[in-house]
Amino acid sequence: MSVLIPGYHAAIQSIPAGPEMVHEVWLAQGRTGKRASTILDLAQRHGIQVRHKSRAELDKALPGISHQGIVVVTRDFQYVDLEVALKRAHKAEVNPIFVVADHITDEGNLASIIRTSAFFGASGIIIPKDRSAGMSPRVLKRAVGCHLYVNISRVVNLPRALEFLDKHGYWIIGAAAGANKSVYEYDWSGPIVLVVGNEEKGLGQGVRKKCHDLVGIPSPRGVDSLNVGVATGIILAELVRVRGSGVK
Repeated sequence: MSVLIPGYHAAIQSIPAGPEMVHEVWLAQGRTGKRASTILDLAQRHGIQVRHKSRAELDKALPGISHQGIVVVTRDFQYVDLEVALKRAHKAEVNPIFVVADHITDEGNLASIIRTSAFFGASGIIIPKDRSAGMSPRVLKRAVGCHLYVNISRVVNLPRALEFLDKHGYWIIGAAAGANKSVYEYDWSGPIVLVVGNEEKGLGQGVRKKCHDLVGIPSPRGVDSLNVGVATGIILAELVRVRGSGVK
């Protein structure tokens, strides 16, 4: 079954993935203007077919979801087996980055983590099967097509998945409020797993025990109020900055 991703910005992100990922684009009949022209040009450039559909058809396909008269039809979303994701990562990167979302329940936060991870070039995202937000239509919409650019794995047991990554040479770093080590003074070399915790409880005890280190984001005023999606972005930005300055 195909996945429907609504909205202009999602289309801009998704269409460049090409025909292998994107089947077609639906555009509302009568939709004109700069944005419609941009979508048509982008689809033509990447060999993606555009079909014109009535607003009623789009509303029926995506009940209760704002689509702006633009819908991207992508291949069926499938979680990637962790072993497969690991093999793909090592083919593409010398020192891959995986992001583990430890029981993130808010769909907006999960979508934010997906967007941030894709932007900063993470190889994969790992989420637990239970007590966690998953790849729902709302998450796919908010992720604006970024799920097409990063492997997303779902596992039954997060601590066991971290053990697996540990055995394959990854350094596992948990993000935790009050950690003694700062993200701005950390050695981000080598294959990295960044673990971010639940919005209210933070890292689970079993997950925390599997971390080799804990890092925190220092606040100049001692305020601890960062959203988990924002915190993930700050840490990944610092990781990429440090690696870009010579650490590999």
